[in-house]
Amino acid sequence: MNTNPTSASISGLLPKLKDADADYRFMSLNDLYTILTNTSPVILQQDYNTCARLVDGVVHTLDDQNGEVQNLAIKCLGPLVVKIHSSILPPLIEKLTHLTTERSVDRSVPTTALRTVISNLPRPTPGAIPSKAIEDAYAAISKVLIPRLVGYLVIPNGLKNLPDPPQGMLEFDLDRMMDPDALDIAIEVARCFGPMLKEEETNALQSVISHALDDHRSSSVVNKKAIVALSVLASYFSDDILSAFISKLIESFRDVHLINEKRRLLMSLTGAMVRSIPQKFGPYLMTLTPFILSALSEEELAEQAEKTAEGGGNDPEADEVREAALVALESFLASCSTEMRFYTTEIIHAALLFLKYDPNVAQDESDQEVDDTQTGEDGEDDDFEIDEEFEGDGDLDDDTDLSWKVRRCATKVIYTLISTRASGDLLENGTLYDKVAPALLERFKEREENVRLEILATMGCLIRKTGEGKVNRDLNAVDDSRPTPVGPAQSRKRRRGGSDSNPFEMQAPLSSSTDVSPIGNSIPSSGPRASLAKMSQAIVESLTQLLEMKSPPTRQASLALLKELLAVQHGVLSDSLDQITGHIADAIRSSSAPNAGVTVSFSTAGTGSASGSSLRMEALSLAAAIADTHQSNHLKSFLEKLEPEVELALKDKYYKVSSEAIHVLEQFVKALTPPRFQVQDQFYQKHLLERLQNVIVARTMAAEGDGEVRQLAMHALGTFLARTSGPHSVKYLSHSKRYAALDLLADKIKNETTRMAAIRAIGEVASHSTVKSDFETSWVQKVSLELGAQLRKADRSVRAVSLATLRNLVVNPAAHVHLKPEAARGLTECILPLVTVNDLHLLGPALVVLANLIKADDREEVDPEMVQAICSLTMVQLGGAVLDALLSLVKAIGEQGAGKPLMQMLLQDVGIHGDVNVVGKVMGTLLVAGGSNVGVRLVDFTVELQNAQDDKRKCLALAVLGEAGLRLGDASPIAANVFMAHFNSEGDQVPLAAAVALGRAGTGKAKKYMPAILQAMNPEGSPRYLLLHSIKEILQHASETSTDISSFSSQLWNRLLEVSQSEDNRAVGAECIGRLTIIDPKSYLSPLQSYLKDENPSVRGMVIQAIRFALGDSDDSWDNLLQPVIIDMLTTMLHDSDLENARLALTTLIAATHNKPYLILPHLGKLLPPVMRATVIKPHLIREVQMGPFKHKVDDGLESRKSAYETLYALMETAFSRLNTAEVFDRVIAGLDDEHDIRMLCNVMLTKLIVLEPDETQRRLDRIVPQFRAILSFVPKENAVKQELEKAEEASKGVLRVSLKLNELVATTAATTCGSSVMSAIPSPVAADGPQGQNAAIWRNYWEFVKRDNYAQLKSVQEEMMIKDD
Repeated sequence: MNTNPTSASISGLLPKLKDADADYRFMSLNDLYTILTNTSPVILQQDYNTCARLVDGVVHTLDDQNGEVQNLAIKCLGPLVVKIHSSILPPLIEKLTHLTTERSVDRSVPTTALRTVISNLPRPTPGAIPSKAIEDAYAAISKVLIPRLVGYLVIPNGLKNLPDPPQGMLEFDLDRMMDPDALDIAIEVARCFGPMLKEEETNALQSVISHALDDHRSSSVVNKKAIVALSVLASYFSDDILSAFISKLIESFRDVHLINEKRRLLMSLTGAMVRSIPQKFGPYLMTLTPFILSALSEEELAEQAEKTAEGGGNDPEADEVREAALVALESFLASCSTEMRFYTTEIIHAALLFLKYDPNVAQDESDQEVDDTQTGEDGEDDDFEIDEEFEGDGDLDDDTDLSWKVRRCATKVIYTLISTRASGDLLENGTLYDKVAPALLERFKEREENVRLEILATMGCLIRKTGEGKVNRDLNAVDDSRPTPVGPAQSRKRRRGGSDSNPFEMQAPLSSSTDVSPIGNSIPSSGPRASLAKMSQAIVESLTQLLEMKSPPTRQASLALLKELLAVQHGVLSDSLDQITGHIADAIRSSSAPNAGVTVSFSTAGTGSASGSSLRMEALSLAAAIADTHQSNHLKSFLEKLEPEVELALKDKYYKVSSEAIHVLEQFVKALTPPRFQVQDQFYQKHLLERLQNVIVARTMAAEGDGEVRQLAMHALGTFLARTSGPHSVKYLSHSKRYAALDLLADKIKNETTRMAAIRAIGEVASHSTVKSDFETSWVQKVSLELGAQLRKADRSVRAVSLATLRNLVVNPAAHVHLKPEAARGLTECILPLVTVNDLHLLGPALVVLANLIKADDREEVDPEMVQAICSLTMVQLGGAVLDALLSLVKAIGEQGAGKPLMQMLLQDVGIHGDVNVVGKVMGTLLVAGGSNVGVRLVDFTVELQNAQDDKRKCLALAVLGEAGLRLGDASPIAANVFMAHFNSEGDQVPLAAAVALGRAGTGKAKKYMPAILQAMNPEGSPRYLLLHSIKEILQHASETSTDISSFSSQLWNRLLEVSQSEDNRAVGAECIGRLTIIDPKSYLSPLQSYLKDENPSVRGMVIQAIRFALGDSDDSWDNLLQPVIIDMLTTMLHDSDLENARLALTTLIAATHNKPYLILPHLGKLLPPVMRATVIKPHLIREVQMGPFKHKVDDGLESRKSAYETLYALMETAFSRLNTAEVFDRVIAGLDDEHDIRMLCNVMLTKLIVLEPDETQRRLDRIVPQFRAILSFVPKENAVKQELEKAEEASKGVLRVSLKLNELVATTAATTCGSSVMSAIPSPVAADGPQGQNAAIWRNYWEFVKRDNYAQLKSVQEEMMIKDD
C-alpha cells in the first residue's frame, strides 16, 4: 500500500466496494480503514466528490450479505466521520437513519452504525467552550438525528412548506412497536452530546422515551433500555423538566388503576434516577419514598396471603414489585443516606419483614414478629437444624418461586443500611443489635444459598462496623510487622523515655509485659460491643451448624464470619473450640477443585462459588486467627488436631495455600512458646514444637516450590528461634538443632532470592535472645561480617534491613559478648560510609551500631575517619532520634577514654562553623563522659563565655555549658546567674541560647535553679519570654526523666498563668502549662477545664493551646484522668465564639485524633458537626481591603477553614469508617474550588478516597471533572508575580497526580465490568449504560483533554510518581 496515501488512493478503492467477490470487498474496506486511521485529518476536506462517494460506498457495504464485511464497514465509520467535510455529516446520518438491511439477517446493523458515528464525533466537555468541530457535530445531531428520533422538528429552522418528517424511530403506532435499538441511539446521544442539548430537545427526548414506559405493549427489553435512557438523560434535565417529570411520576404512582407491571417499572425508574442524579433527586425522596414503602407494607402482604389462601396461588408479579421496591430502597440509601434518615424506622421494618418472606414454607407463630427471633436463654436456636431437606430446599423452580429474590434484596437493603448508617448512628443507639442482628441470626437457616450468603455477608458487615474505630491501647502478642490474621498490625506509639533513650534501639525483649498470652477484649458495659458480646455465643453455635453443610460457599462464608467475629472479640471461641476444630480440619483437607485458583470473596456479595483452594485458605486463616487471639491453655487439643492438616496443606502446590499454612504454623509457634504458653505439660509442648521445627526447616531448605513460600518459611523459622531462646531454651530446642537452624539462615544470606527474608529472620532472633548460649561465637562473627558486607550493596532496601539486623546484634548483650575486637573494627569500616546526612533513615541506626562497637573495641583511640565523620555531622542541623544517636556515640567514645582527638577537631576545625546547637551538645556530652581525658575542662568554657566577643562563640559556650550541666546533674558547679547574665545581651541569638542553656542545666539541678528562675520572673520588666523558654526545657526533660519539681509546681502554675496573658508569651506559656498539667494532672486538669469558660478570649486561647500540648503524652494514668473530661473540653473549644480560638480548637482535635483516638472516636458524633460546618465558606467573614488604587478581598475565615480540612483529613486516617461518606465527598469536592492550600489538601484527601471508597469516587466523577478542568484551564495574568505562577503550576501538578490515580481506577473498573458476566433485571450501578457508564464517558473526555493540552506536564508528573514509588 502507498505509504503516503491521498484522496486518489481512496478513489481507487471505491469500485472494489461493490465487487461480486466478498473477499475483495473485505480487503478494500481493510485498506480503507488503514488509510483513514493513519492519514492526515484533512485528507478528504478538499475533495468533496471523493468524500461523498466514499460515504455512499461505506453505507452500501452496511447491507452486505457477508457479516465480516458489515462489521468492517461499521469499524470504518469511526475514523471516517472525523475526516469528512461537515456538510456531508448530516446526509450521512440521514442515510443511516433510513437504512434498511435487505440482504442481511442482522437488523441491528444500521443502529450499530449510528452509535459508532455518534460515539466517534467530537463531543462537548462540561465547562469548556466547544470548538467548531463540536458545534458542527452537534448541529448535525440536532437538525437530523433528534427529529428522526422523536418524529418532528424540535427546533424550528424557519423554512416553510417543508414536507412532514417521517415517523420517529422512538414513536409508537398501532402497527409498529418501538425498536429497542433506537433507544440505544438515544442513550448515545444523551451520553455524548447531553451538555449541549437545548431544553426543548431534552424535553422532547424524555417525553417520547417516557411514553415507552406508559405503553403496556412495550417489551421488557424496551422498558429496561428506556429506564437507562432516562437515567442518563436526567443529568441534563433543567429544574422545570425535572419538576414536571417528578410530578408525572407521582401522578403515576397515585393512579388507582396502577397494575403491578407498571408499578415495578416506576420503582425501577425511581431507583435508576436517584443513582444518576442523587443531589438533584434527593429532595424529592421525601415524597416518593412512601410509594416505595407501600409496596412493602404488611397490608399488601396480608392481602396476598388471603388470595393465596383462597386458592389463587402466589402472584409472581407481586414478588417482582417487591424486589423492585427493595432495589429502589437500596439505591436511596446508598445515594441519599442523609435524605433517607426520616424513613429509617419504616425501612428497617420493611426489610426485616421481607427478610423472612417465604410463602412456600409454613412459618411458626414465633416467626410472625421480628422481636420474637431472639434465641433462648441457653443461646441455642431450637428451630435451626441442618438436614438433607434443608440443603435441598434451594432447588425450587425459579419461575414458580421468586420469593428468594425478595429476601436477597431485603438483605441487601440491610447491608446498605449498616454500611451507611452504622457510624455512630444506628449502631450506637442500639437499633442494629436490638432489631436487625437477631433477625439476621434467625435467618442463618435460609434454604436458598444465594440468600444465605448475603445474610452471612451482612452479619459480617455489622460485626466489622462494630469493631471499626476500636483502638487498643495495649498490644496482645503482636511481635512482628506482619498484619495479624484478623486485621492490620496495631500501631506502636513510642512512649517517652529518658534523655538517652533512642528509637533506634532494638525491639523490646520477648519477656516484655506487652507480649503476654492474649485475653478477651475488655467488653464495655453498654454499647454495640456489649450487644455483640451477648450474641456471640448464639452466632458461633449457628455457624457451627452451618459448617456441617456440604456446600463449599456456605462453609467458606461461615469461616470468614467467624474470623470477623474474632477480630472484634478475642477469645470468643474458647468454649466452642472442640466443636469447631473438626470442621476447620475438614475444610483444610478438602481436595482442590479444577478451578482451584479461583477465590471468592463474601465481603460485599453473597453469590458465588467457592473453590477447594479458597475454602482451604479461609480455614487456614481462621486457624491462625484462633491461635493468635486465644489463650494457650485453651488451645492444646486444637493445636494437636490441626497440626497434621496444616503440615499437609504446607505441601500444596498452590502457593497461596502453602503460604497461609506457613503463617498458621508461625501462630502455633507463638502459642506454644513463652510468655504465652501456660500449660504445664512440657512433653506435649516440646513434642509439638519439634514437629513444627522440622516442618519449617524442611520448607526452608526445599529448593523446589514458590520463592515467596520459602521466604515466609524463613520468617517463621526466625520467629521459632526467637521465641524458644532464653535461659530455658533447652527445654524447647536442643543447642545442636538451634545452631543448625541459625547456620541455615546464615547460609541463606548468600542467596540473592532469599537474602532479605534471611536477614529479617536473623534480626528477629537477635532482638529477642537474652542469654549468651543462644549464639555461637563463630556464628556471630560470620553473620556480623556478612551483614557488614551487605552494607556495600547498591540496593538501599538490602542496606536498610542489614543495618537494622546488625543493630539488633550489637545492641543485644547476649550477642554482643560474642563480638571480638577484630570483628568490631571490620564492622566499623563497613558502617562508616553510612555516617552521612545524605540518608537520615540509615544514619540513626548506623550511629547506634557504632556506639556499641566502640564498647567492644579494646583500643584507646578511635579511627581518624570516625572522628572526621562525626565532625561532618555537626556541620548541619540535626534533631530528634538522629541527634540522640549521635550523642550516644559521642558518650561511648568519651567513656572509652578516646575522646581527645574528637574534642581537638571539634575545637580547631568545627567550632562556630558548624551548627552551634549540635556542636554544643556534642562537646558538652563528650566533656562530661570523657572527663579529664578530653584535654579541656568545664571552667575553660566558662572563661570563654566571659571573654568571647563574638555572638556565635558565646552561643557555643552556652550550649556546651547547658548540656554539661544537664548531664552532671547535682554535681554541676555552674550557677544559674552564669546564664542569666547574658539575657541582656544585644541581639536575639545570645539571650535565647542562654535561656535554653539555663533550662537544660536546670533540669539536672532543679532544686537550685527553679527558685532563681521563679524569683527572676517577679519583676514586671524581667525577661519573662526567655525565662519561659528555660521553664519549657525543664518541664520537657522533667516529663521524660525523674526530675522532681513538685515542690515548685504550685508557684510555677500561678506564674505561668500570669505571664502567659501577654500575646508574645502565649504560645510558649501554653506549652509550659500543658507540660506541667501532664506532670501533675490531678492538680491542674480541673482548673484548666474551668478556664475554658473564661470571659477573656485570650485566656481561652491559651488554655486550648495548653491542652493541645498535653494531649501528646501517652501515660496510662494521664489517660484515665483525661477520659471523663476530654469530650466536654473539646466540645466547648469547638463552639468557641472567637474565630482564632475555634481554629486552635480544630488543631487540638487533630492532636487528639492522632494521640488519643481511643478516647474520642466513640464520641465522634458530637465532635464532627462543628468540624464539617467550619469547612464551609462564610460570606460574612469576607471583607474588602483598600490597598492603594486596588481593592482586595480578605477572608478572615480562611485559616479556620484550613484547620477544619486538616482535621477532616486526620479523621479520614484514623476513623474513616465513622464518617458520613457522602458529607466527606461533598466537602472535599467543594474544597477543590477553594483557596490554593485547601485545594492542595483536598487533592490529597481525594487520593485517599480513591483507595477507601473507589465506587463512591467514581459516582462523583461528574462533579470532580469540572473542578479539575477549571484548574488545568486556568491561565495566570500576564503581569502575575512569580508566587502566583508557582501556585498555578503546583495546583496543576496536584490535579494531574490525582487524575493519574483516578484514571487507573476507571480503567480497572472498566476491565472488571467487561469481564463480568453477571446480568440483572435492574441496571447495575456499574453498567455501561447506567450512570457509572455516563461518568466513565465524562472521564474519557476529560482524560483526552488532559493528554492533549497538558501532555508535557502529565508526563513529568508521571515520571515523578514512578520515581517516588521506586
